[in-house]
Amino acid sequence: MKLLNDYLRETFGCKVYKNALNAGFTCPNRDGTLGTGGCIFCSAGGSGEFAEDAAHSITEQIEAGKARVARKIKDGKYIAYFQAYTNTYAPAEHLRTLYMEAVQHPDIVTVSIATRPDCLPEDVLDLLEELNRIKPVWVELGLQTIHPKTAAYIRRGYELTVYDRAVRELRSRGIEVITHVILGLPGESVPEMLETVRYVCDGGATGIKLQLLHVLKGTDLEKEYREGKVQVLSEDEYLDIMEQCLRVIPEHVVIHRLTGDGDKRLLVAPQWSGDKKHVWNRIQKLIKSLETDDA
Repeated sequence: MKLLNDYLRETFGCKVYKNALNAGFTCPNRDGTLGTGGCIFCSAGGSGEFAEDAAHSITEQIEAGKARVARKIKDGKYIAYFQAYTNTYAPAEHLRTLYMEAVQHPDIVTVSIATRPDCLPEDVLDLLEELNRIKPVWVELGLQTIHPKTAAYIRRGYELTVYDRAVRELRSRGIEVITHVILGLPGESVPEMLETVRYVCDGGATGIKLQLLHVLKGTDLEKEYREGKVQVLSEDEYLDIMEQCLRVIPEHVVIHRLTGDGDKRLLVAPQWSGDKKHVWNRIQKLIKSLETDDA
């Protein structure tokens, strides 16, 4: 298996830290274009709780992020991660200004853009291709699941064919694609989760993020959870599912995330996921055991 930290050191020759940015975007699933409530699990911050302040310029946000981890990183570089909401949901010329500011920063080695597959018009794709010739560009697509019933339940708002087309268009332009998958979505069996992981890996994505389903305050998912309609995975269940996922992810697909930790101020369930150190220690033991099996 190829984990992100190893891939970054191999590619850039140094420690690379992700610098989460907030460019002040919204989402078609929130502004009324597709809906107003967003995906059922998405927080009011658009998954950008750990991003910098959108009131500051991109350069100011990058510098603030650098200062925050200055004690951890010596002579390292950074990923400019446009994280909050849908980061291609604006006119291409506005995007150009924001992205170019990040690309031109001397400590940024790559730009990672989180977005929806249905928010990649031709002019934005052309812009991403242009930027990719200056510094590597990654596009992170929030797929979550390939199963129509689950996609409708979480209010994703687009068909699987839209994702497929976005992957083809991005890869044809030489742009890396990282796909987000949520494990533990209501009603999905383990085989169905593994089907999604296999589909992503076979469908052209160069990276994958595995995310534990979190129930966060203020979301519609919280209402479902409080009413007893939704169950969350236990720690052992999640680690077992993760192990099965790791066994089917091919070597050429970079694993960018293995769980994710929700903002503790918003986390409703599962509470065990809030103990990040403990969870990561168990994940590392799991990885070592799998590497031993493969040796």
